[in-house]
Amino acid sequence: MGSNSMEGLPRTAVHFLLLIFCIASKCLAASGLNSTQMVTLKVDASPKLARKIPDIFLGVFFEEMGNGGAGGIWAELVSNRGFEAGGPNTPSNIDPWLIVGDDSSIFVETDRSSCFSRNIVALRMEVLCNDCPAGGVGIYNPGFWGMNIEDGKAYNLVMYVKSPKNTCLTVSLTSSDGLQNLASVNIIVAGKSKWIKVEKKLVAKGTNRTSRLQITSKKKGVVWFDQVSLMPADTYKGHGFRNGLVSMLLDLKPRFLRFPGGCFVEGGWLRNAFRWRQSIGPWEERPGHFGDCWQYWTDDGLGYFEFLQLSEDIGAAPIWVFNTGISYNDEVNTAIIAPFVKEILDSLEFARGSVNSTWGSVRAKMGHPKPFPVKYVAIGNEDCERKFYKGNYLKFYNAIREAYPDIQLISNCDGSSVPLDHPADIYDFHVYADAKTLFSMKNTFDKSPRSGPKAFVSEYAVWKTDAGRGTLLASLAEAAFLTGLEKNSDAVEMACHAPLFVNDDIEKKWNPDVIVFNTWQHYGTPSYWMQKIFRESSGATVHPTTISSGGGGSANSLAASAITWKDSENNSFLRVKIVNFESDAARVTISTTGLESSIDVLRSTATVLTSTNVMDENSFSNPNKVVPVKSQLFEAGAQMQVTLAPHSFTSFDLALAPSKFATLADV
Repeated sequence: MGSNSMEGLPRTAVHFLLLIFCIASKCLAASGLNSTQMVTLKVDASPKLARKIPDIFLGVFFEEMGNGGAGGIWAELVSNRGFEAGGPNTPSNIDPWLIVGDDSSIFVETDRSSCFSRNIVALRMEVLCNDCPAGGVGIYNPGFWGMNIEDGKAYNLVMYVKSPKNTCLTVSLTSSDGLQNLASVNIIVAGKSKWIKVEKKLVAKGTNRTSRLQITSKKKGVVWFDQVSLMPADTYKGHGFRNGLVSMLLDLKPRFLRFPGGCFVEGGWLRNAFRWRQSIGPWEERPGHFGDCWQYWTDDGLGYFEFLQLSEDIGAAPIWVFNTGISYNDEVNTAIIAPFVKEILDSLEFARGSVNSTWGSVRAKMGHPKPFPVKYVAIGNEDCERKFYKGNYLKFYNAIREAYPDIQLISNCDGSSVPLDHPADIYDFHVYADAKTLFSMKNTFDKSPRSGPKAFVSEYAVWKTDAGRGTLLASLAEAAFLTGLEKNSDAVEMACHAPLFVNDDIEKKWNPDVIVFNTWQHYGTPSYWMQKIFRESSGATVHPTTISSGGGGSANSLAASAITWKDSENNSFLRVKIVNFESDAARVTISTTGLESSIDVLRSTATVLTSTNVMDENSFSNPNKVVPVKSQLFEAGAQMQVTLAPHSFTSFDLALAPSKFATLADV
């Protein structure tokens, strides 16, 4: 026994010291002592019953909804940069573009004169005034609810222009009312009939969170514009992603990225479904599309290639969810599904093919000659009950299995209680429920088959009233559900929360989301912080736990799991996670057997996620209202008594002294 171990200390001493810890970290309300539950949590840490959790166990799910991509993690600042959002028929709506000046000094309309064949709409601007105002007249774009322009930072402007006569344009970054000029550059457009590409760098001399990009002229004449882009120069790894939001993802240590949906994959109608071919190649040539499920336009700057790149950048395995010829309102008959199958085979060649292959060469031209390691694909999204799904599924399954036998194929049909009637490596399981229901589902996979396809819990969350805009209550139920997935990780391969991002400025939101942002800020909901406590579970070793009542206590309101894991310095820890779903404090005896190492109390900690009100939420004004609080344990051992706060999620990390102890990951 090491000198820092507390094994053998009197149980009363352990309880006293941990009680002090609880009070210091606000995890115990003084009024809760008389009504605490009396419960025993047994942890069997012996290697005999230990089991390795899949390395890919926990990840993130990105869907283009809530402007999580366009106006979110994709850092493009111009909304409707190609003037395509109004449709191909001209004249068309150019929202959110507006004019600088009035209709007596400027006339703007769309026409079909673009130099890009896949997105033919361009904007024609005619300056009518001979004696124009001092600041000129023109057009401006407010971006996605304003552009965040920061002092000293550089912004890369790219746009295509043409004019029959020599014209001088001024491109500026200004405040939303145009009165504050943050940066500007003059551009001379030579009088030619051909389109020219303009590239400039603007360096801001001030900060404004709701800025706009404006293009003005003082000279009478006509100018055409197309594909006007403004990107911050400092995106993550130079790949176009917003740094702060990527940082939030990295802190979760996701093992996979499921993309791009969700309903976004299906579309309300197939004509509006995400099509990967239309989302690759030079950004200027991408036609974009209207995501009719979530009712907004995206230029598809964040396309199939960028999703693969993001997966690589955050060290996550890509999970490509593709359309099976099925939308909410129309379906392709299995008899004519072959072109859709070919489209997906081409997408896999794009990701995995050699530089000499047809589609692999396109990927290489985009700057990524090395193949992307796509090992998982989901055949559709929530389509199991649709008329043609199973027929279409088998066409995709057989074609992909033949061409790429190593790819794990995911079915939309639930196999948790009834065996699937078709071949699959993994099956989808989605659940959105109130908090009480999701908490009660912690044992959902206890009796699921241990052979055959495993589950991918690819969408889970508390929603509606219990969720608010991201409540402590929601996170507790989700944590309890995850403890059950950990314990059943021989039947559950992967899991991820949904949705991931939401722009706080949009009027119609899906609540809750994991990460909330606006043009310049972001914060994690309690569900985000809950997931951070689970981030070491992937590849860890799970141990059996049992909860029993005694002395009038109840175990029904508790959920727990235990793992051993190693940090970056190869230090081993036994992590015991406990959710108290009740409004009373819970007094718990944690009894651990089978440890092959003593506990180093000086490196042992407890992390508590709780708040004064179970419906508390985080916000921009108080982003840390509900966040985990980490404290060093005063004492810790194989037998210890702890008091859990009402409505709390507590994680005890018991440091294991160096010994012959090894996790299954070492074997």
